[in-house]
Amino acid sequence: MKILIFGSGYVGLVTAACLAELGNDVICCDIDKGKIDQLKKGIVPFFEPGLQDLITKGMHKKKISFTVEAASAVSDREIIFIAVGTPQKENGEADLSYVRAVAEDLGKNLKNYTIIVNKSTVPVGTGRLVAEIIKKKYAGDFDIVSNPEFLSEGRALYDFMNPERIVIGSNSRHSVKKMNKLFESFSCPIVNTKIETAEMIKYASNAFLATKISFVNEIANICEKVGADISEVTYAMGLDSRIGNKFLNAGIGYGGSCFPKDVKALNHIAARNEYDFKLLKSVIRVNNDQRKLVLTKTENMLGDLKEKRICIWGLSYKPDTDDTRESAAIDIIKLFHEKGVTISTYDPKVDYDKLEKEGEFVNKIIFHKDKYKALENCHLLIIATEWDEFKQADLKKIKLNLLEANIIDGRNIFNIEIMLENGFNYLSFGR
Repeated sequence: MKILIFGSGYVGLVTAACLAELGNDVICCDIDKGKIDQLKKGIVPFFEPGLQDLITKGMHKKKISFTVEAASAVSDREIIFIAVGTPQKENGEADLSYVRAVAEDLGKNLKNYTIIVNKSTVPVGTGRLVAEIIKKKYAGDFDIVSNPEFLSEGRALYDFMNPERIVIGSNSRHSVKKMNKLFESFSCPIVNTKIETAEMIKYASNAFLATKISFVNEIANICEKVGADISEVTYAMGLDSRIGNKFLNAGIGYGGSCFPKDVKALNHIAARNEYDFKLLKSVIRVNNDQRKLVLTKTENMLGDLKEKRICIWGLSYKPDTDDTRESAAIDIIKLFHEKGVTISTYDPKVDYDKLEKEGEFVNKIIFHKDKYKALENCHLLIIATEWDEFKQADLKKIKLNLLEANIIDGRNIFNIEIMLENGFNYLSFGR
């Protein structure tokens, strides 16, 4: 099929690369000329395992191309995906500025019947909004579909090509049939529903997973007080098929481009419809408190933090990505800044220059390209991201390079007995 995708971020590029791999003719359109120029050279602007190779393969086969020219790109497309950002406003509401802009472009440039698919995570009612905007400029036929993404950064290609379910929300039989045809090679259940239900499914899914994480962190905090081990508690919990073993890792909480934004957006949707979502408010509060626990543990370990130097391993919100949006590490660094702490950091994939340009850090940050070098002259190491290379780190080198053998493990990656045997003053979460 001939497909156009508006947006060249995580969702847009992964969707483009995978649909091209499935044999479709895909154009990816973005207003950022610099990004498009890079993509035309085969350079992906962020790290996602396997994506660079898949984009290069698609370009070599002439199955994927990139443009900033929306008008010409729209002309002969059968299906158009909207995969632009929906950043969070200060009040938690999803900002639909980019979605609106794409809808306005479509209204001006559509010539023939086309299926318009919302791939971005958007509030309930956005499908109707997009249709209304298009109709202001375009009098022809088109259909709106909601097809939410369920991609996890660090394994997004696998998630797209091996989905557990595909959700297609539409009020048109023709568009449902066409979308089912697009995904016919997948063997997972396809949930066909109305647009509003599809829009809610994405928010409900992410909010539930975030709730799981916050619940486990509350249990972990109790475990510390009563002498229980959260890792054994969650192992036993996960054996229950009604619960499952995913998203049961205790630590410093969730982050990233989806969970924090989507949880707050759903809470805003509830409030706008005069519903007090008490549980979701607690999920947000618990997650914020987990960051503060790191500061408490640090003060208990080191005392007065003024003039102290602390090393943080991991800046991305999770392993196998360079994404620092809503990263626990970033939040923790900001808390330490208020205490006059100097921070030394290392992350295997995060672009330090980009972070500084975006204004994340003002001062008292020292970036390193070697994790052991980052430890020098530091009173404490904090593990903020569970990268595999941290799990395999040389404990003797860690101890040798630190001023004091102090570790706070925000992701519970080390064995307590081994850490104590090696002479570390070691604190984790829930153990």
